[in-house]
Amino acid sequence: MARLKGLDASFLYFETPATPMHVAGLTLFDLPDSYRGRFHQVYRDFLATRLDLAAIFRRKLANTTLALDHPNWVEDRAFDLDYHVRGLVLPAPGTFAQLEQTIARLHGELLDRTRPLWQFIIIEGLSDGRAALYSKVHHAALDGGAGMVLTQAMYDVTPQPRAPQAPPTAPLPSEQPGLLEGLGSLYVDFLRRQVDALARFPDLLRAVNNVVLPKIPEGAKLTDLLPRGELPRLPPIIAPRTKLNVQITGERSYAARSLPLAPARRLAKSAGAKLNDIVMAICAGALRRYLQGGKALPRRPLVAFVPISLRELGNTDMSNQVSGMLCSLATNIADPVARLNEIVASSRNSKQLAGQLKDAAPTDFSFVGAPIILSGLSRIYGRSGISNWVNPPANVVISNVPGPPVPLFCAEARVSALYPVSIPAHGMALNLTVQSYVDNLDFGLTADRRAVPDIDVLADDLAVAFRELAEAISPPSAAEPDTPRVVSMRGKKNVPA
Repeated sequence: MARLKGLDASFLYFETPATPMHVAGLTLFDLPDSYRGRFHQVYRDFLATRLDLAAIFRRKLANTTLALDHPNWVEDRAFDLDYHVRGLVLPAPGTFAQLEQTIARLHGELLDRTRPLWQFIIIEGLSDGRAALYSKVHHAALDGGAGMVLTQAMYDVTPQPRAPQAPPTAPLPSEQPGLLEGLGSLYVDFLRRQVDALARFPDLLRAVNNVVLPKIPEGAKLTDLLPRGELPRLPPIIAPRTKLNVQITGERSYAARSLPLAPARRLAKSAGAKLNDIVMAICAGALRRYLQGGKALPRRPLVAFVPISLRELGNTDMSNQVSGMLCSLATNIADPVARLNEIVASSRNSKQLAGQLKDAAPTDFSFVGAPIILSGLSRIYGRSGISNWVNPPANVVISNVPGPPVPLFCAEARVSALYPVSIPAHGMALNLTVQSYVDNLDFGLTADRRAVPDIDVLADDLAVAFRELAEAISPPSAAEPDTPRVVSMRGKKNVPA
């Protein structure tokens, strides 16, 4: 049986109508002039040839005996492609704002757990002639790294589709075992997981010891190292309360924007920072400006939860291999360069601490009745409203996913943008996820509609923050103007940031 690991299954247990746990993407296509009719049917026929490239397409969930342990993946004998691939047409005039609103509505709808946990919707009727794909997959099936593996499997690097070759995979059973067989399997699985947990326990203790009591060079004293900054600073564990840190509903708001990748890389090089630091600084500048506009900027700096991939190079498993860290966004600092420097320092320290815990971070766990107990606790937490008055560990989620550096194609249509659509949560009503694609950084902002009804304002602030940071690091000269330009999402031309 292909039983879910604890981390994968937790996304099922934490899911409620207010907190859907699927990740998604908004893909824009430039259609060839030769296309006639509906792109929906063309895409449906294309996808039918790629279903064997990823196991998630044909497998669904099946509960274990008496729901005592995490569910299993089984083959769906009644698989219906037309249910999973649907189409809709935007009403006139077909603006990009209408597309964003449609994505927000679709993203608030739960996936049907009696079927494979994915759904793709082709959206047509855009005024600029492009088509869009909203693709959502439950987080129990994959993380951001596995999502990129899926992207590489589903798209081509030339207009002409390649002949797909499915990787050899062992077939999954299509039904659950009997009561006695199921109980026996559960017993063996429980025993194996407890043995694995005990084997990893010394590593966990060593990792915690290295964080709490770092190694001191021979002959040095702890008091000597503190002034020199040789010991990592512990990240903030309690963030200030803001309008973003509330209990959420099932309604979403969404906005997508693109920033040019090359100038962002040049800024990182000029500032002696990483590209991810520049992304964090852009988000921090936009959040500062947005909250200041509503007179809601706290005096203490905002804190971001930043996912960290645990996936080894070359690992293509369709599962979650992710941890996370906390990073200060220094939103209390007005100067963009000083704010970036603080973000760089906070990120470096958090990465150092996360690196020490990486090998010991558990991605699997199991105990009797986990599906019932954890699902019940999740519902109680959601109904309690605790997130409305308890200070959160972080204010927002900011994730940066490396994407394809070359143009992708699908059924002869060129992919012009790959925008993430991610998950807000109780206490963190806003998620900013960024994915690089060819020459752009594609930002997807997903939020609770009640907490962030004007998400387009925050999205537009990204361009302003990018320009302010660029001018602060390397002011443009008359001879070589280097003002970043933003790819307009409401048209196909470039406009000044």
